[in-house]
Amino acid sequence: MNLVRTFAAIVVLSLLAGCATPPPSYLAPPVGQLPLDSGDQLRITVLGQPDLSGTFTVDESGAIAMPLIGAVMARGQTAAGLEGAIAAALRQGFLRTPDVTAQVEAYRPVFVMGEVATSGQYAYRPGLNVQQAIAIAGGFTPRANQNLFDVVRRIRGEPIAMRLGLLDWVMPGDTIVVRQRLI
Repeated sequence: MNLVRTFAAIVVLSLLAGCATPPPSYLAPPVGQLPLDSGDQLRITVLGQPDLSGTFTVDESGAIAMPLIGAVMARGQTAAGLEGAIAAALRQGFLRTPDVTAQVEAYRPVFVMGEVATSGQYAYRPGLNVQQAIAIAGGFTPRANQNLFDVVRRIRGEPIAMRLGLLDWVMPGDTIVVRQRLI
């Protein structure tokens, strides 16, 4: 009898584990913790050094080209992490104690396509979720599946496909695909 109960418990736990979903993506990182990637526009300021300050765009390789120090890898870093990398590079023979700030002026856009009124590219704003992105794209068409959405997200330059729900957060550069419902 004990063996039957143990077996039944294992079966129930196995079924529950099969229903488990990945951690919810509604736990989006705080604005300052969003990772940078190609297409992000940054305002870099080096205190007292106007020739080193300016607006820079993260290029396709994931770097920004700074005067004096050349390419600085930005992909995957936060703005604060990039500040540290730039300051460290400037300390290598250019400035004794550089004071660097990095602010994101504009994140790379999100793309919404499929069964929405107006597919296209839209400006990202921190806190954007799937529902809001679809609303910006004009809402669902009558044939849209309104429950699950395919999203392609680039993580460290590699495209990763995933499924998100209506209230899950969108990240800069995401491509949201609203599929047609089957019936």
